Amino acid sequence: MKEKLLQFIWKYRYFNLNDLQTADGEKIAIINPGTLNHNQGPDFLNARIKINDTLWVGHVEVHINSKDWNRHNHQADPNYKNVILHVVWKHDGEIKDSEGTRLPTLELENRVSGLLLQKYEALMEREWNSQEAFIPCQHLLPRLDELQLVAWKSRLVAERLERKTRTVFEVLEDTGYHWEETLWRMIAGNFGGKVNGSFFRRIAETVPQKILALHKNQLIAIEAILFGQAGLLDADFEDKYPQLLRKEYAHYKKKYSFQIADGQVQFSRMRPANFPTVRLAQLSALINHSSHLFSKIKETKTLKELKQYFHSCQPNDFWNYHYKLDDVPHDVAKNKTLGKQMIENIIINTVTPVLFAYGIHHDNAELKEKVLEWLEEVSPEKNSITSGFQRLGFRNSSAFDSQALLELKNSYCNERRCMECRIGHIILSRAGEEMK
Repeated sequence: MKEKLLQFIWKYRYFNLNDLQTADGEKIAIINPGTLNHNQGPDFLNARIKINDTLWVGHVEVHINSKDWNRHNHQADPNYKNVILHVVWKHDGEIKDSEGTRLPTLELENRVSGLLLQKYEALMEREWNSQEAFIPCQHLLPRLDELQLVAWKSRLVAERLERKTRTVFEVLEDTGYHWEETLWRMIAGNFGGKVNGSFFRRIAETVPQKILALHKNQLIAIEAILFGQAGLLDADFEDKYPQLLRKEYAHYKKKYSFQIADGQVQFSRMRPANFPTVRLAQLSALINHSSHLFSKIKETKTLKELKQYFHSCQPNDFWNYHYKLDDVPHDVAKNKTLGKQMIENIIINTVTPVLFAYGIHHDNAELKEKVLEWLEEVSPEKNSITSGFQRLGFRNSSAFDSQALLELKNSYCNERRCMECRIGHIILSRAGEEMK
């Protein structure tokens, strides 16, 4: 028995409630088990327990054994002076409260379903072989109605957004609470992807948004600055366009006293369309196309309008024939505007977290609701995690679904937080109900 499981059993009353008595034979009626306390002090606060004919209002402490009370020195801790009931798995001795009065104790060892314990062991105790099972509860999954999952998915998406906003707030603080600058750094990191994201973010930190705004109508100037700060203009180029960028960059580097970003771009193991050179060209086009980007995105009403805005950003024609500054040009032009998948990636991983953070910061419920609506309209992400859940019968029809599934897998399944998971709760509760 684990104390966390015992707390779960007490919270939801998954034990035989007939003829409840203390270890001394006093009758017990649970009016309210209390609220689980995640801070210092007793496990459950503000419980309402009737012992014999007296209604007590106070706290409940949960232990595996009665003597754990003294082992933890609760009798000397003033935080425990209002404990009205001691709930234990096994009663192994009388204990007293902080005033020396015998503390009523309820033993649950013989009141809990063996099936519940077996399922808990299957979820939490047994070795989980990810090669055989995608998630710990895979072989215990009940038939789940989508309606049962709606509220749980909403909570998972909210948790994922709130976790992402912590990064947004860190950047926001670093920029002196400048939202345009914050979006610039976040979106630059997004364009870098998993491989070059951190380096692209550092590039953005070396080029303030206000400098880019001065040159927003000069695509060549923007490209020169970003490619130069990425350390990509040091070679001797044969093509006139990269030669021009190199010349332009030398001018702006001196003018603005730029310090080149620490690091270098990586090209390994990626498709040419995702090369950092192509992404920098697309990012330059976005800057060239936009003015007050954060304000524009914040005021955008529909997802269709937002997607069209990103799609209309056209890189310099040079990039329709090249993937790198020094490669052989294509025989046929290949349009390098942002594709549907990249645009939706930006919306999911940058636009929505930044807008959600703004909504939190300004207590703007309408904006937060718009973020959730956009996620329901965006196409679902497709990866090994979403595919794994789909094989188990989970729906993945929008980014709202895929973000929920990613959070479920990474923050709950992988961490074995089964008792905090709605699905794990359903599995255990159905077993626990048989003892009521």
